[in-house]
Amino acid sequence: MAKTEQGNGLDLRRSTEKLTDNGKGILNATDPEANGSVAPRETQVDKYGFIGGAQQYSGDSAEQIPTEVLRQREAKWLEMLNSWDKWMAKKHKKVKERCQKGIPPSLRGRAWLYLTGGKVRREQNQGKFQELDNQPGDPTWVDIIERDLHRQFPFHEMFAARGGHGQQDLFRVLKAYTLHRPEEGYCQAQAPVAAVLLMHMPAEDAFWVLVQICEKYLPGYYSTGLEAIQLDGEILNALLRRVSPVAHRHLKKHKLEPILYMTEWFLCAFSRTLPWASVLRVWDMFLCEGVKILFRVGLVLLKCMLGSQEKLKACQGLYETMELLRAIQPQYTQEGFLVHEVIELQVSEKDIEKEHHAQLRCWKETHGDLHCKSPLRMHGAKAIMAAEPPSRQDLRQRPTIIVQSPLAPMTDGEKSEEVKGSTKTNEEKQKKTIPPPEKIINPYLPSTGPDPLLKQLTVQGSNESLSSAEQDTYL
Repeated sequence: MAKTEQGNGLDLRRSTEKLTDNGKGILNATDPEANGSVAPRETQVDKYGFIGGAQQYSGDSAEQIPTEVLRQREAKWLEMLNSWDKWMAKKHKKVKERCQKGIPPSLRGRAWLYLTGGKVRREQNQGKFQELDNQPGDPTWVDIIERDLHRQFPFHEMFAARGGHGQQDLFRVLKAYTLHRPEEGYCQAQAPVAAVLLMHMPAEDAFWVLVQICEKYLPGYYSTGLEAIQLDGEILNALLRRVSPVAHRHLKKHKLEPILYMTEWFLCAFSRTLPWASVLRVWDMFLCEGVKILFRVGLVLLKCMLGSQEKLKACQGLYETMELLRAIQPQYTQEGFLVHEVIELQVSEKDIEKEHHAQLRCWKETHGDLHCKSPLRMHGAKAIMAAEPPSRQDLRQRPTIIVQSPLAPMTDGEKSEEVKGSTKTNEEKQKKTIPPPEKIINPYLPSTGPDPLLKQLTVQGSNESLSSAEQDTYL
């Protein structure tokens, strides 16, 4: 597998084109045709933001959720997020079940931030992202990142325009990571992961979730030599022997090493492999339960494509098998089918850790010690929170707008304040005579024009990126 000059990354196609005019990544000039894959001028954007390409929404690939069910799930998730530490400590099984059902789209970004521990990292490192963002960055990494930006989801409206806010924020997040982990630098596979995060949250939040994925969920995946992904490839192969002996024998017969077909699957967390509805469901489970979800998805796909002699008739050699795994049949990637199979597959973190130790011994016998000393892998949100228990202050939500429901019960303090206020009002009424209103306005009359307040709240254009202080603006 070809690597970057620094030795970590997917195949990097060279380009003389630069998207920034200095080391800080100030992008300019919006050019939708600069991506090399031009979308039609007038095209319909699907509900995920895609204007074309293989991952554009298809009714056959996604489940339909009734609106009333979605609203109920939103209310449940809001309740969980308001008492996140208690839910994770006492009702983690329920959190896991709700992630398996799918996080409501309106709350997915906030839920991912909490699941990964990115919220806690952000609160504990106030101003860190801004500090990294203001630095110019290593010119070598800056150059490679610049030439990679237009390849990330070019058919998504957020990243279609050259110099648009999507590409700007993607550059900022990836550059900040190279400064945060200079010994690791940048790997091409981090770009689609960061792009998926930016579709759901502001740049600062996306940065901290990316940090958590790289350090907790997939440690060592993006380091020089890609040793961690090779090791996980051997673990996947060992688990496949148990899950689908037929598929395992076929791959062994044709000497098809796991690194040849599963690298992009795992490095990009299937974000470039599955239909978008399936990608989001897989990520909901992955960020809750950890890397075992990626193993399960890989095992399900291998079993479905190569798990019987009838299916193997179409791929008698190595080349045919590789082509088959590069183009997974749609019925196996459909949201409902895939999620059900992943949940039902009995592969636990204990199974993965057992194989990890076995494969590590084999690796040392054949390759010696690992060159990259990665931290221990955390198997999901519960393990991350247990390793670094957060404070209530770190988990506190800070929405931009707080609306007090008139039906909400008042606290004792609020009641006493209301009594004081009413007493004061009565005293003032005795001193003053209030004149009758000159005109009574019916508040229920239809408006003849836009509300002036709405004019002030109008979004200023797609080139503006969100700040992490604007929590509710991306819900």
